[in-house]
Amino acid sequence: MTPLILMMMLLAYMLGSISSAVLVSRLFRLPDPRTIGSNNPGATNVLRSGGKGPAALVLLFDVLKGTIPVWSSYFLGIEPLYLGMIGICACLGHIYPLFFGFNGGKAVATALGTMMPIGLELTGLLIASWVVVLAITGYSSLAAIVTVGLAPVFTWFIKPIYTVPVFMLSLLIIARHRQNIIRLLRGHESRVWDKGKNLKE
Repeated sequence: MTPLILMMMLLAYMLGSISSAVLVSRLFRLPDPRTIGSNNPGATNVLRSGGKGPAALVLLFDVLKGTIPVWSSYFLGIEPLYLGMIGICACLGHIYPLFFGFNGGKAVATALGTMMPIGLELTGLLIASWVVVLAITGYSSLAAIVTVGLAPVFTWFIKPIYTVPVFMLSLLIIARHRQNIIRLLRGHESRVWDKGKNLKE
């Protein structure tokens, strides 16, 4: 592993550690997303507390946290396996943010951002999968789990060389959703349009 790769991994983690949900909530004078609803600093929880505008900003910034380091590393000639590791570092930054007490989110949008440089076909399939599952079930967590579960399959057919890195990312995101999986199996998971203090995402 070269110094360049190590530097990009560190930069990816640092960028991922910037919690856009917390910062956007402060900008719009909304409650700290770590203390309300699902207690998850992500776009879905901000949607519940602040509406579509702030949530869209959070989503955009979270995606960019994944796209910027991976795309930059791609143009620096870093190999696919290490691109996956850099993407994982960005997601780990989001999950365990250095600047916000290591209390982060699920990294779904950031994971999507890390996969976007693979191509528009994959991006379109991932977004379509998430929207369809969410529209049918109303479960943001289930939409995320299904989407990242399909990501390695889509990648295999589009650009097989990136299948292993994408699979690594998918495992991380699914593992992060283990509590959501338990609640889904028990029928205790809340839908995205639900209101209330005990919401889970």
